[in-house]
Amino acid sequence: MKLRVTLKKSPIGYPKDQKATLRTLKLNKLNKTRDFEANPSIIGMLNKVKHLLEIKEVSDDETL
Repeated sequence: MKLRVTLKKSPIGYPKDQKATLRTLKLNKLNKTRDFEANPSIIGMLNKVKHLLEIKEVSDDETL
């Protein structure tokens, strides 16, 4: 399963660890979208900053 993740809210004013998580995910600009393979480490990072993101499930053939 793949997840399409878009940064929808600025991390300004949030803790440094959440900003670092977004940098690790390479979501550094508003409305930037990336596809991730769903695995426990990615899901854990997305849960940490889910209040800043829009997350959709996509099938494997629907890539950017």
